[in-house]
Amino acid sequence: MAKASKTYDVIVLGAGGAGLMCAATAGQAGKSVLVIDHAEKPGKKILISGGGRCNFTNTGTTAQQFLSKNPHFAKSALGRYQPQDFIDLVDRHNIAWHEKTLGQLFCDGSAQQIVDMLLAECPTDSVHFSYGHAVSDIVKQGDVFQVKHGGDLSSATSLVVATGGPSIPKMGATGFAYDLARQFGLKVVEPRPALVPFTLGSDEALFKDLSGVATETIVKIGKTAFREASLFTHKGLSGPAILQISSYWKNGSPISVDFLPTRTGEWFLANKRNKPKTKFNALLSSALPERLAETLSDKLGLSGPIGDLGDKALAAAEFAMQNWQFNPRGTEGFAKAEVTVGGVSTDELSSKTMESKKVAGLYFIGECVDVTGWLGGYNFQWAWASGVAAGEVA
Repeated sequence: MAKASKTYDVIVLGAGGAGLMCAATAGQAGKSVLVIDHAEKPGKKILISGGGRCNFTNTGTTAQQFLSKNPHFAKSALGRYQPQDFIDLVDRHNIAWHEKTLGQLFCDGSAQQIVDMLLAECPTDSVHFSYGHAVSDIVKQGDVFQVKHGGDLSSATSLVVATGGPSIPKMGATGFAYDLARQFGLKVVEPRPALVPFTLGSDEALFKDLSGVATETIVKIGKTAFREASLFTHKGLSGPAILQISSYWKNGSPISVDFLPTRTGEWFLANKRNKPKTKFNALLSSALPERLAETLSDKLGLSGPIGDLGDKALAAAEFAMQNWQFNPRGTEGFAKAEVTVGGVSTDELSSKTMESKKVAGLYFIGECVDVTGWLGGYNFQWAWASGVAAGEVA
């Protein structure tokens, strides 16, 4: 490789949330920084998040809301840069925000405000950007990384990889970070789609006729459960509860859905005693959308006045409603996945700095690391926290 055309202290690959946060942190510490992204503009994934309003953090963030082969890895960075730190930053930039549900914070205006804020945090004299050029080659010579991008050759003693995972490839997402990690001898935990809708097989085609119907549920795999809305689609199942549980799903395993999360005790039998003339269909419709109630009634094979139905049949039906088993055929894949489970192994990285234990000066941050948050602002908080952790020392 020829002599580098320009030298920096830090080169950051990726102008998403983690990369911009890292660049701002390093730049404010007086480091010269180059941010390289193959996209024409920064923050593409930020801009589509939260319906265009960016669910930029969650006030309840702890390491418990993250999946990783090492569940303790995220504690250090998350503990040192917390949701309130980012909220304070948002407030300093006079960006109005609101809490939706479950600690989820959104911009009142547009996600563009978060991108603009991160760019404004990057000192113009020390942080430089190269957009629209893919990285074609990276080598390390001595203590220096040399990066070929477009027609340019740039070098730095610190290289921070913030290129994300392969989720949403139509936005340019790739497995670049994994390839680079392997190039330098680092292990990668097999990536798979997360926060992604399920597809159902032909044996459950009846439910596809409910496309567009949503209802509150508790969705479970083993001891892991989420209580939020589930949505039927023409391909299968989606909605917040389904997306959440998808991160825990293994191919071939069933998921359990409680369609009666607000009904406790022996609800069917209590109604049989108190309202025996109520038709079973009508009773279900009081708790569920009518089309869903009709479909479940048909599947259960129950109809007519509830007073005419046997206690055992009603008890069995209630158990079935609270433990309905679906066997997903699969997911809609990386094309529809919001994030990726897996990535660069945390065994390879310092939990305090995100630096490789094997390769001095090489850092991995954000989604490309084997740390994956729940739906609801957690993944952005990991982006900010891991970006700051690397930016302070790179």
